[in-house]
Amino acid sequence: MQAPIQVPIQVQALSPLSMNSLMQNAAVLTIVLAFAGYLVTFFSSRMLARRQDKLRLVDRRLSEFYGPLYVASKAGNIAYRALLNKQGKAQSDPILDPEMKEWVLWMTTIFKPLNDVREKIIIQKAYLIVEEQMPQCLLDFVTHVVGYRSVLSKWADGDYSERRSSIGWPPEFDAYVERSYAALKAEQTRLLQSSTYRLYQRLFRKKRR
Repeated sequence: MQAPIQVPIQVQALSPLSMNSLMQNAAVLTIVLAFAGYLVTFFSSRMLARRQDKLRLVDRRLSEFYGPLYVASKAGNIAYRALLNKQGKAQSDPILDPEMKEWVLWMTTIFKPLNDVREKIIIQKAYLIVEEQMPQCLLDFVTHVVGYRSVLSKWADGDYSERRSSIGWPPEFDAYVERSYAALKAEQTRLLQSSTYRLYQRLFRKKRR
């Protein structure tokens, strides 16, 4: 029986020049990977920070401007419809003499306070408006409220010759408020549910711990 043939394995030693070349390539690759990782982290952080800033602005617009306007407008519309139903009318105008006492009561105790709240928000928080220019319906609403002040002053003196503001209610106001509120709520939900924002939240919580 023949013994197995052993084939000698030759191990080629690397020359010092080849070793240096491999080490240099490895160093270059390490630097490239580190720089690439830095770029990814840098741009991801910037993108997440921008998203966080955008979400913060949306939150402020909802909580300080469009949210309160929306609630006050809904409450005002519900109260207005309740008054019309009570009087059996489809619209308040014209206000008849037998209806005047109740109209004054609802105007001074319900509609005026809600109008004052909205006017204050529009004037003091105008910088949170979504549009670049002040929407005309907001300006019309403020002038409508201002127009009622002279009417209410006459009522206080017992003069009921004027029954409504000389500046009519802006028909686009409620639709604008509701449309803007819905759009901002949708944007807020989209930002909160995005994967990048959830990643930002996880990273932020880890850093705080």
